[in-house]
Amino acid sequence: MSETVLVARRGGVLELTLNRPDKLNAFNEEMHAALARALAQAAADESVRAVLLTGAGRGFCAGQDLADRAVADDDNPPDLGATLERWYNPLIRRLRTLDKPVVCAVNGVAAGAGANIALACDIVLAARSASFIQAFARIGLVPDSGGTWLLPRLVGEARARALALLGEKVTAEQAEAWGMIWKVVDDERLMEEARALADRLAAGPTRGFALIKRALLASWSQDLDAQLDLERDLQREAGRSQDYREGVRAFMEKRPPRFVGR
Repeated sequence: MSETVLVARRGGVLELTLNRPDKLNAFNEEMHAALARALAQAAADESVRAVLLTGAGRGFCAGQDLADRAVADDDNPPDLGATLERWYNPLIRRLRTLDKPVVCAVNGVAAGAGANIALACDIVLAARSASFIQAFARIGLVPDSGGTWLLPRLVGEARARALALLGEKVTAEQAEAWGMIWKVVDDERLMEEARALADRLAAGPTRGFALIKRALLASWSQDLDAQLDLERDLQREAGRSQDYREGVRAFMEKRPPRFVGR
């Protein structure tokens, strides 16, 4: 078992910690493979109701570990597209389509692909000392890992263009004000709040959460009529769930619901 991603189970939550703190949790192939295995475990295990992603040490993730790539030269340039196709693109797709809510707790810097991996999660909390940097332009690259798709939708085109072209640091408080993330939390309370949020989601109607994720993701590529049809179909599915029946019973009986995720 790779130690580059620490996997811990807390009730219905699978907690995943990127664990290369000496490299600010920059990705190498070993860490990519370990995270892919952990997310596959979360997807396959019905008793996992939510995922919490964070980083060890003083940073969340510095993106790609450049030392893990062969040194480029004029006669043998690297194929960075192949790296995206093999590792980063599948990771972003897993996070966006996982049928369980994913909470991200950003501790310290989230740079390059690390920033966009965080933003691909469902709910992002950031320590007050955290920051987000689209560092790609600083070394002549294009934002990847969904950055060119996520940023305009989160912060608008004008800000997305400036962030991508200038590579300037965005503080956690600025990210919250712009709607890039959900909430800023004092450093010492980050994991406490993130775990409480993950626990709350894990205890919720997780089948309904999966359908919500599906509807929101589809909304970016559909017109209103198509989205209304999708809402109809997903609501039909949700209405047949055990969680819906339990939610109605609990409401009528004036008690907290006991959801099971089915």
